[in-house]
Amino acid sequence: MKVLVIGNGGREHALAWKLSQSALVEEILCAPGNPGTARLGRNIECRVDDVPGLVELAERENVDLTVVGPELPLSLGIVDAMQARGLTVYGPSQAAAQLESSKIFAKEFMVRHGVPTAQPFHVVESAEEARAAVAEMGIPHVLKADGLAAGKGVLMIRSESDFEEALEVFFGERRFGNAGARVLVEPLLEGEEVSFMGLSDGQQILPLATSKDYKRIGEDDTGPNTGGMGAHSPSAIVTAAEEEALVSEILEPTVNGMAAEGAPLVGVVYAGLMMTAGGPQVLEFNIRFGDPEAQALLLRLDDDLAQLLHDGASRGFQSSQLGFRQDAAACIVLGNHGYPSKASTGDVISGLTKADSRPGVEVFHAGTGVNGDHIIATGGRVLNVCALGTDLRDALERAYAACDDVYWPSKILRRDIGRRVLADAAATR
Repeated sequence: MKVLVIGNGGREHALAWKLSQSALVEEILCAPGNPGTARLGRNIECRVDDVPGLVELAERENVDLTVVGPELPLSLGIVDAMQARGLTVYGPSQAAAQLESSKIFAKEFMVRHGVPTAQPFHVVESAEEARAAVAEMGIPHVLKADGLAAGKGVLMIRSESDFEEALEVFFGERRFGNAGARVLVEPLLEGEEVSFMGLSDGQQILPLATSKDYKRIGEDDTGPNTGGMGAHSPSAIVTAAEEEALVSEILEPTVNGMAAEGAPLVGVVYAGLMMTAGGPQVLEFNIRFGDPEAQALLLRLDDDLAQLLHDGASRGFQSSQLGFRQDAAACIVLGNHGYPSKASTGDVISGLTKADSRPGVEVFHAGTGVNGDHIIATGGRVLNVCALGTDLRDALERAYAACDDVYWPSKILRRDIGRRVLADAAATR
């Protein structure tokens, strides 16, 4: 089997790494890929938003399975375009991808199908409409850009000054462009955030293990949202009983609801959850693997990913559950100073070989490039340092030890990934 992975981040490196372990896979192509994926197969230069180019690439290379990593090509209809040419691709149609590409579509869908989510909500298109909504709802609340904003289009409002700043961001600066032309206003939920994902073939859902990601740039969850600064699996928060309820009350109704509305969801169903005192509430849906949660989850997955995704895209899943290692997995994101705004770039990275050689450690490239014989830091999130351990504490210790092996002048990271859930677990013993 020849497999094409679309994307160039840490998630795509992890997907290529896991797919390469399948006995079915003879060759891996990545478009455009990164220096990490180049060690696993062939990188082919093609932008992720170039749908015709990607379709032509898959046809030219006689690709047997395409796996789409990022949300942008999914929102642009790459699955529809590939299927129209008879190509096998794992991911949702453009219609199903609205669960992620439109926060408003997702909110209205959840209300229609009884999926628990923050209510009441308002849709606004101007600062005046936002003021009216907040006058009715009060503070605290959340403003969310309707469209894709690279994980940065959510502003939490806890004070009048926060609200005034948010109005300037959305309606003054127009920071999120067309993605922020319509804004969802909803209550601010309090609790513990958890990511819960499953694989869908349009009818059946296979739940993945639980995981937790850390979106804020600063320790103790301070500062602006990012694409994610770390993750671990299991979440160390959700119990087995709660996990079953998340499947029956959230994942299954979502898959069934999309099928009933004529847009079967083939792909990853990712529920970003807030575990509140009143039960789980869906903050948002994604329709692809979370990044960096996928990096931790794929380290633990026992199944043949290539077989799973090919079945999901063609004849349907042939198993009723997924297998995961008992080990815990942790992922620490190494970023560039200045992220998530304007990040530094161009520094030479050292220590990669030492970090990669540690037992149980895998280093996935996210925002790297090549300058001569050197790997350089080119993006906001640069590397994902991941590790397996006998338990979460062990996995985190291994990952952080490997992080200390890696150096470049503008390196940043959070040192508190997993700290609070470990402390909470110790306190309840």
